[in-house]
Amino acid sequence: MKILVTGSSGLIGSEAVRYFGKQGHQIIGVDSNLRKFFFGEGGDTTWNLNLLKDLKINFTHYDVDIRQREAVLDLYKNVKPDATIHCAAQPSHDLAAKMPFEDFDTNAVGTMNLLEASRRFSFDSPFVFMSTNKVYGDAPNELNLMETPTRWDYADKVYYHGIAEDFRIDRTKHSLFGASKVAADIMTQEYGKYFNMPTVSFRGGCLTGPSHSGVELHGFLNYLIRCAITGKHYTIFGYKGKQVRDQIHSEDVVKAFECFIKNPKPGEVYNLGGGRDNAASVLECINLIAELSGKKLSYTLSDDNRIGDHICYISDLKKMRTDYPEWNIRYSLKEITQQIIDQIQGANS
Repeated sequence: MKILVTGSSGLIGSEAVRYFGKQGHQIIGVDSNLRKFFFGEGGDTTWNLNLLKDLKINFTHYDVDIRQREAVLDLYKNVKPDATIHCAAQPSHDLAAKMPFEDFDTNAVGTMNLLEASRRFSFDSPFVFMSTNKVYGDAPNELNLMETPTRWDYADKVYYHGIAEDFRIDRTKHSLFGASKVAADIMTQEYGKYFNMPTVSFRGGCLTGPSHSGVELHGFLNYLIRCAITGKHYTIFGYKGKQVRDQIHSEDVVKAFECFIKNPKPGEVYNLGGGRDNAASVLECINLIAELSGKKLSYTLSDDNRIGDHICYISDLKKMRTDYPEWNIRYSLKEITQQIIDQIQGANS
């Protein structure tokens, strides 16, 4: 197959390049290193691109900005991919408020450019969009929660396995980032439902792994470990550090992509995170990092939470597991954490 991957130097995009490239597929990587523009040197993904170029796979990199409509249309016209994996994004709540045009143009308009290019030149090819759980906005914070010594958790048993795809996405605050991703998510569904194209929105939980270029405003677990290993001070914003996230390894994300590409459906939506088993609070992650690395994180608790931040978010994986029973979580939170520790320690040795 000829697979086009946007954000190909980022966490999920690079994992897709490696995974499908090693299977012998032809990979077209699309990445203009916008992450460096958004986050500065700490977000630069050039190191990851260089690693991909060294792999013995059929990989071609295109420095194309997905906001540039004609460039995207020309690329699709020339390449005509058999599948698209769209991971490029502006991923930060905080930055979206500081640069709203850049956020919306990247997340919403960029996705629209790709969808229309795919419709014109690769109509029957699966289109995989990496969406986010932030499409649910603050609505999960309205659920009844209970506080334990180390975390917040759902008080109602009906939510024990987490948030399902029928949870509402409107009448709530999202942050501008969440709203721009809603636009992209709905448009991806609409191209599937209206035009009967094989499109899917995967609403990701905390996506992570050793290929992450974690920074303070995005890439929670990777950046947390980086601070612990290097001795950098960390600030926890709000909720006593008991806010919960479900961590999923980038390879498990890509395997979900593979399932859909092999058996696509029009305009589908799946929540995709680590689920209940890989859910942990910030405080619990700090303790796990200390246990595995011997490094104690220096941190401060701030009373101010980030706008649009979830107090407790766990992805209900029931629908994904039902539609694609061959898929499951393979990497535990402990394994993910150890991999990132080893990668960061190796890079700093």
